[in-house]
Amino acid sequence: MRAITISEAGGPEVLNWSEVPEPELGPGEVLVDVAATAVNRADILQRRGYYPPPAGASEYPGLECSGTIAEMAEDVTGWRIGDEVCALLSGGGYAEKVAVPAVQLLPVPGEVELLSAAALPEVACTVWSNVVMGARLTDGEVILVHGGAGGVGTHAIQVAKALGTTVAVTAGDATRLERCGQLGADILINYREQDFVSEIKDATGGADVILDLMGAAYVDRNISALRTGGRLAIIGMQGGRKGEVDIGRMLGKRATILATTLRARPVAEKGEIVSEVREHLWPLVEQGTVAPVVHEVYPLPDAADAHNALDDGGVFGKILLAAHSYD
Repeated sequence: MRAITISEAGGPEVLNWSEVPEPELGPGEVLVDVAATAVNRADILQRRGYYPPPAGASEYPGLECSGTIAEMAEDVTGWRIGDEVCALLSGGGYAEKVAVPAVQLLPVPGEVELLSAAALPEVACTVWSNVVMGARLTDGEVILVHGGAGGVGTHAIQVAKALGTTVAVTAGDATRLERCGQLGADILINYREQDFVSEIKDATGGADVILDLMGAAYVDRNISALRTGGRLAIIGMQGGRKGEVDIGRMLGKRATILATTLRARPVAEKGEIVSEVREHLWPLVEQGTVAPVVHEVYPLPDAADAHNALDDGGVFGKILLAAHSYD
């Protein structure tokens, strides 16, 4: 088979379309013929040499995919050869085939096309595990989503609105903010021109939950933006990994900081998250209340072009890589 390999740490030019061995199935795994995968920030970091795959995971990038089950280990139940699925991966999505634990599979939901389903697993599991399972966002609360125009952000807006909450988002320009509003965001904050702390406090008195991908650069202001009893869920470090926290202010607000990653979790934990997503979130996708947001689709061999697009900014939602849209 063929896959995107990384020749060395560097820019998009280090991504190569290469002949590689087919994956071997382990117990509890299925082999998926990949229809599409998605480009995530983690793939960019892996390409640059900052985010190697966990032990035992595929060395190829790609944290999610959609496709068709081609083969199953003998102990796998509940699925059949030919089922159309999407999957949460620890790596390996940038390939024509990938082996994945069956507990990390999801059926392609409702009227969602097989190609577009590749945009769902990573964001769905990230948002649900952090916003709902971790931060316990509930009806009537206020959530602030940083990076509202990104893959996670566009999904979080829809999920939070479906839960009956008030949604505030940050983004860097008016056009992207307008599109966030079309997805359901109530409060639109241009982080280049406005102070999100004062904006969220003026509008709502503060946020009950903040979903943050910036890390250190925002941690102090995020705490300021929380209401009493607020929960800050940190899922990224785009603004650095080390920052000072005012413990006194946290004590006064009875605030909580959650910091999680998804990729390196044990298979059993990922399986629990996928199960929760299938039970509680998938019905919303099947109804069309929550939908994949796809910015553009590239052929998988052109992964370097897709990485350039994400590096350049301006992407709204997810970039997909189609495994079979080329000669």
